[in-house]
Amino acid sequence: MLTTQENDLLCRVEGDAPMGQLMRRHWTPVCLREEVSEPDGPPVQARVFGEDLVVFRDSEGRVGVMEEFCPHRRASLVLGRNEEGGLRCLYHGWKMDVQGNVLEMASEPCASGMADRVKHKAYPVHEWAGFVWAWFGPPESVPEFRPPAWAPTEEARVSIAKAVLPCNWAQVLEGAIDSAHSSSLHSSDMVPARVDGARATDKTWLRPSTDKAPRMQVQRTGYGFRYAALRRPITNSATHEYIRTTVFVAPATALIPPNNLYNVANINVPRDDTSTAFYFIAWGHPAQTPETDTWRKFLRQQVGVDLDSLYKPLRTRENMFWQDRQAMKAGNFTGITGFPNQDVAMWVTMGPIADRTRDRLGASDVAVVEFRKQMLDAVRVFQDGGPVIGTGAEAISPQVCAFQAVVPKTIDWRTYDAQHVWHEQQAVGDAGYQIKA
Repeated sequence: MLTTQENDLLCRVEGDAPMGQLMRRHWTPVCLREEVSEPDGPPVQARVFGEDLVVFRDSEGRVGVMEEFCPHRRASLVLGRNEEGGLRCLYHGWKMDVQGNVLEMASEPCASGMADRVKHKAYPVHEWAGFVWAWFGPPESVPEFRPPAWAPTEEARVSIAKAVLPCNWAQVLEGAIDSAHSSSLHSSDMVPARVDGARATDKTWLRPSTDKAPRMQVQRTGYGFRYAALRRPITNSATHEYIRTTVFVAPATALIPPNNLYNVANINVPRDDTSTAFYFIAWGHPAQTPETDTWRKFLRQQVGVDLDSLYKPLRTRENMFWQDRQAMKAGNFTGITGFPNQDVAMWVTMGPIADRTRDRLGASDVAVVEFRKQMLDAVRVFQDGGPVIGTGAEAISPQVCAFQAVVPKTIDWRTYDAQHVWHEQQAVGDAGYQIKA
């Protein structure tokens, strides 16, 4: 468990909080590209590290990420007119371009020259893999954008489900890297079966083990860590192990063990100290990876069905996450449909910021302990003027991936020749994501 001071150091990201300042030294997703897909379309509101932002695509297709409030009298630019190469405030007609330059001041005399003396706060932007990314670090040291480990090339299909959650980023991340919970919490959706590895169908993910108490092993790296959950497989348990490896990529990404068709990841963006933009990602070969609508339907993460127009879940603590007790009596473990919704129920009920001073951790919590220790070490190094974890020479290699496999016990998972799920292969059983041979 952590002290109160350590918990605050780990979790808090607003203003000058050290963890937030460390995170700002990484390119950060601000919103989905689909939210601002239309030139001169409606601006959208975003919030990252406690800062309120407006995001818009101008007449030429360029995306701007700026402070939400007009530099004149602080009215919201989310209500503004997106037109003719800039965003115009409704209050007095001030107009800014995507770089924060003031193009017009309708309320000021042309001869005043005031527009040349005002610059609105705008951030460097990059579009990649379905996201609008921004750099919130020092403006004098903007690094080149590097594709994330879960979208290494433009050829990959990337399907993203988004949910805005009323809890701190760290408890969401800890859930993503905790492999032990899947055997209980997700047991009705990740079903044991006599298969040779994880398999995806249109309803469930099959896995070749009934073992609910995996042995955990961790390998620390410069970008985070890899860890393995070792379970007894259903077949050949005397000679083989079922290995699921998860990769933590600092500061807030997890590469999750894939199935036979596509890779899985999630990234957790702190909106502020007590809310998180949670993105759950399927990626891989276009012939094998579900399209966005299919992915969201599978996860029960559809806007208008499971989420409101602002991506906030309609399943809440107040309505018990739509839990069905009759389904539980009939055999469903949680009574909550959609396995991300099962996770969300756990994260949200921990409170806005989980009180880690009261944890009682066991052998299955090795990855959680390592995450806390590593990120606290990393933020202290940063405070002392040292390098930022996962940047520069320590950035993750595109070859690093999560994997799952049934292998002989003589094989060390640390040196296993793992590769991203990519090559085309024939669908197995009743797989809902049909592919071509």
